Amino acid sequence: MVISQFTSLQSLTSNLQETMPLFNDEEQQRIREAVERAEKHTSGEIRVCVEKTCSEEVLDRAAKYFTKLDMHKTKLRNGVLIYVATEDHKFAIIGDGGINKVVPDDFWDNAKLQMLEQFKLGNLIEGIATGVTMAGEQLKKYFPYDNDDVNELSDDVSFMDGN
Repeated sequence: MVISQFTSLQSLTSNLQETMPLFNDEEQQRIREAVERAEKHTSGEIRVCVEKTCSEEVLDRAAKYFTKLDMHKTKLRNGVLIYVATEDHKFAIIGDGGINKVVPDDFWDNAKLQMLEQFKLGNLIEGIATGVTMAGEQLKKYFPYDNDDVNELSDDVSFMDGN
């Protein structure tokens, strides 16, 4: 599990809508397509969860949504959640037990740094897509696609209201 915070990104939220959803249809589609591409070669599941503010420690918040989104119920315990709080400039990447057992020790830190690089440039969607792609590469390596694979979880962005 990795948590991080991105700072000094005034432009990050300037283009975001004041009401949910935080991303327009095109941005949501870009994220959904990144998830679909990443999951095409793996039995793993990737979700993206977004809200404006994070009212608790970011890792605790991500873990709460991990459970709320039933990510712990995948057959092989190989779900990955990317959580982003846009106004608070915080994000976390968490994986279930199955994926955490097999990825290299520095994987989550490397994914975090690659995402953070994009966030610092004001590229929120690209940063999220980078994290999705990197998670997908690891899932493909350790949990390859199986012919009877079923997409266990939605590929849509989950927008949360802070409750």
